[in-house]
Amino acid sequence: MKVIAFGDSLTVGYQTPFEATPYVSFLARLVGPGATFTIAAVSGETTADMLRRFDRDVLKDAPDRVIVLGGANDIGWGRGTDEIMDHLSAMYRRALDAKILPVACAIPSILGADDLVPPRIALNRRIQKEAERWGVPYVDLFAATADRSGRLRPEYSYDGLHLTAEGYRKIAETLYDAVFK
Repeated sequence: MKVIAFGDSLTVGYQTPFEATPYVSFLARLVGPGATFTIAAVSGETTADMLRRFDRDVLKDAPDRVIVLGGANDIGWGRGTDEIMDHLSAMYRRALDAKILPVACAIPSILGADDLVPPRIALNRRIQKEAERWGVPYVDLFAATADRSGRLRPEYSYDGLHLTAEGYRKIAETLYDAVFK
């Protein structure tokens, strides 16, 4: 099985300008040797940026599955849920048209910017509904990494947005349990 992890800095595994711990490094160990994983991610990208490179970075490699994790930067820039969903839906559709199974991921929460939690919740509800509409797996990375109040758990982040190695491990475990087990 060939899998591409597609996204932004949360897929890169960004921790500091000099360190990255991609969730794929943990996921590959969990899945084992029967799968190959490739990371196609660019820090700072919006879903519009991701959509522009989707054909080049995903379709041309013809994976069996593509994990799509995007939208956090869009929310940070004040983009609306409709716009974000248009881009994500286009990626899901292109993948399905190419016989690639997209895995639709909720974006994790945030810590220290409570006003950005409700837009994440709203976006994640839309991602879940869209995944149901297309009949593709939905993985709730928000619930897996948030506390009871909906904030990103402090042990999973060092800066309130990006994750620690333990946070990226949690994403891998959540993906494994939901899709790859």
